[in-house]
Amino acid sequence: MNIAERNAPVEALAPQTNAGALTGDFINMGKAGHVTVAVHITQATTDEVAITLEQATDVSASGAKAIAKEVPIFTNQDCAGGDAFTAQTPAVAFTTSTAIKHKLVLFEVSAEHLDVAGGFSCLRVKCAASHASNIVSALYIPGLRRYSDASLITD
Repeated sequence: MNIAERNAPVEALAPQTNAGALTGDFINMGKAGHVTVAVHITQATTDEVAITLEQATDVSASGAKAIAKEVPIFTNQDCAGGDAFTAQTPAVAFTTSTAIKHKLVLFEVSAEHLDVAGGFSCLRVKCAASHASNIVSALYIPGLRRYSDASLITD
């Protein structure tokens, strides 16, 4: 089975400059037991890119707040130099290095990382403003879709 049929990615952030804060769309983790949040950065200046994850009770952002449970994070902070990823200390956020490189940051998020007891089932990625020359994009890649044909962008 191919990725489009089993783990179809959902665009979180279209490629854009990081002059201002960037806010991705929410996805419903109730329809996917696990999601990889893949953030691609073309860092053209030494201004770091700070990435955070938020949760909400629905995809329209009700009760939005930062996630509190640390998630595994993997990075490749020099994609042109190789394809190896380095495990980072689990956290709720990540800030890139100041190196001018093409970078990938992966957050591995399970539904259990959200405040499920509080009714939170939706996830989004955000990037704080860094610099207009830095280009950022992000995808949500579901690893464990509970219903193969269910849209992750609806409640």
